[in-house]
Amino acid sequence: MIDNHHKNIATLIHLSSFSRFLIPFGNFIGPIILWVANRDKSEFIDAHGKQIINFQISILLYVVIIGTITIPFFLFNLFSGIDFIDYHGFHDFNINIGKPSPLLYITGGLGVLAIIAFIIELALIVKASLKARDGQIYDYPLTINFLK
Repeated sequence: MIDNHHKNIATLIHLSSFSRFLIPFGNFIGPIILWVANRDKSEFIDAHGKQIINFQISILLYVVIIGTITIPFFLFNLFSGIDFIDYHGFHDFNINIGKPSPLLYITGGLGVLAIIAFIIELALIVKASLKARDGQIYDYPLTINFLK
């Protein structure tokens, strides 16, 4: 049977991932510390700890993949249209920027997608913490199970 103390710890494990707004890598450090300290107390706490850690590692992996796709295209398009500096004294100093490439719009779209994914991530963490409070196991969508 799951008592209120175990439910509260599982809820706090999920919510501790918000510590990333105060501490660098707090979304990993907070849940890992709480999970390691309390995983032997119950299977319920152990399951929730593994879920949030797997979810955070999966999110990191997805961000790295999107970043490796987006950043080079963005930088290439940004610097390809610039005639760097035509310096002929202070009278004719100008920087010319040409028309943006369609790939720049694609990378901007990926940036918007990343913002939407961030908002969905926050909502999923809140939903998981509410499920933990109610004594239910929550499986995050699109999560790779690194810890089983």
